[in-house]
Amino acid sequence: MSSERATDVQEFIRLLTTAISNSILYSPDHQQVTRLCSTAYQKLISALGSDQELTLLLIDDELIYNKQPLPYSMYNNRFCQALKSRGISHLRLLQPITQNDLAILIKTIGSSISSDEETRSLANIRFGKVAIKQTPDENERAVSEARIRSLSDVPVEELVTFMEIYDEARNNKRINIVGITEIVSCFIGTFKQVADPLLALAPLRAMDEYTFTHSTNVCILNIAQAMSLGIDGPLLNDIGVAAMLHDIGKLYVPEEILTKTGKLDDREWELIRQHPAKGAQRLLDTPGVPRLSVVTAYEHHLKYNLTGYPRVADGWQQSLCSHMTTISDVFDALRTKRSYRDSLEHSEIATIMLELAGTDLHPELTRNFLRIIGRLSEQQSVEGLEQLRSSPVEKAPL
Repeated sequence: MSSERATDVQEFIRLLTTAISNSILYSPDHQQVTRLCSTAYQKLISALGSDQELTLLLIDDELIYNKQPLPYSMYNNRFCQALKSRGISHLRLLQPITQNDLAILIKTIGSSISSDEETRSLANIRFGKVAIKQTPDENERAVSEARIRSLSDVPVEELVTFMEIYDEARNNKRINIVGITEIVSCFIGTFKQVADPLLALAPLRAMDEYTFTHSTNVCILNIAQAMSLGIDGPLLNDIGVAAMLHDIGKLYVPEEILTKTGKLDDREWELIRQHPAKGAQRLLDTPGVPRLSVVTAYEHHLKYNLTGYPRVADGWQQSLCSHMTTISDVFDALRTKRSYRDSLEHSEIATIMLELAGTDLHPELTRNFLRIIGRLSEQQSVEGLEQLRSSPVEKAPL
């Protein structure tokens, strides 16, 4: 297998996996899916060359091409999980395959409901299915666990992508908003199949991963909150992107201040307090960044009662996304081990957050959040949601 052919195959899988994620996020007919499908098809034709077929085998969570395992990557792993979730053990793509065939493949794998009807082979696409005898509950649990693993594997390749984006931003280069959007699209595509958002939170493996891990966790928690309110489609993606970029202003704070274990002096605190406004300005100056990301970066430390920073006019109406980001931010900070304390148990976190509800945190959204992580009684949850439905926050600008 030539290195050029192997590169084409891996690029085809990357584009195909991203197209599948976008088909789940938007719809199989969305223009973004169509564009990715077209590019993936061109790469597939290049990978096929003069061959009449391209075969991918799934063996022990590895993709095998031309009798050799493909190297681990985030996209290869997610494609493996997508195939496993549908019981597919091998995939044959035969000439003369068309772009329409590939679109059907994307729709089939991206569909949330698995059945023999949906995975029926086409003339130019042949599926081989794994014969696994499981009860419906066992099968659903196995699929869910596989998808959870694919989220927990994120800090491997996406860490590199995210840190490259931040390094470019730190060096005053243009922020790669397409890269951020792609990361969030993959999150949403996988996360839609995960019942418990806590299982998807990435473990903190090293201090130099904190920026990525925290942004990732806030993104996941924002997605969970937004989905619980019925938000979907492009707006859901924008809320995820806003979460990933909410702390971009910390690039302007010296690292020694961010990692300082002792008490900050007045000058250091002032630098910290400037990061929301500086982050918002940086995003505002970047073409293609959703307006919601600018607003969220500016507002995520305002607090519900506007006693936070930066200072704003009385009666300032925060966006729904900013309120959700503040809640996710506080939760992840409390569950993270710090130099001066251990990470807190969920019951302790729930108690603290309820105490902050109405002052630092939006009260109804906080109750809804705690319902999501299962720390409020069913009665409290219903009361919180009823208040939320009648609350003016629904009319808050996004």
